[in-house]
Amino acid sequence: MTGELKSAAVSAAVMPEPYASGAEEAQGGVPLADLDQGATTNFPVEGYVVTKKWAAEHPRTLAAFYRALEQGQRIADVSRAAAEQAMVDMPAPFGVSAETAAVMALDSYPVSTGPVGSVDKIRLQRVVDVMRQFLGFGKFDIGSMLMGSASSAGG
Repeated sequence: MTGELKSAAVSAAVMPEPYASGAEEAQGGVPLADLDQGATTNFPVEGYVVTKKWAAEHPRTLAAFYRALEQGQRIADVSRAAAEQAMVDMPAPFGVSAETAAVMALDSYPVSTGPVGSVDKIRLQRVVDVMRQFLGFGKFDIGSMLMGSASSAGG
């Protein structure tokens, strides 16, 4: 989206870090809203999804992905310096300068306290409820998308 803003193809964009800070630094972008404060603090705005079929066919790959994701979050939770260096070391076009890494907000991905890959069904249902309230979506139970028990992820 940074390129789209620069070319004036769009006038505004929703950008996660590190892209938001990069647009501010490189192009003088101006943040309009911080969606991770107040009532939307830690609001789940993105996730990783596979089909139930794929999860059933590739359980070891799925478990390895969960372990890597959680390991990365644990490192980021205790070492801002490690998180900044990881953002600088990302391959082009995703990496950012050391200056941008130093000022960017770090996303928060909750680390599971249950089995590897477990998710908080209540937090996910919160997204559905907001979509229903503000966008007119129909009633939906997020549990229908989750494999196993009501608190386990996968599909």
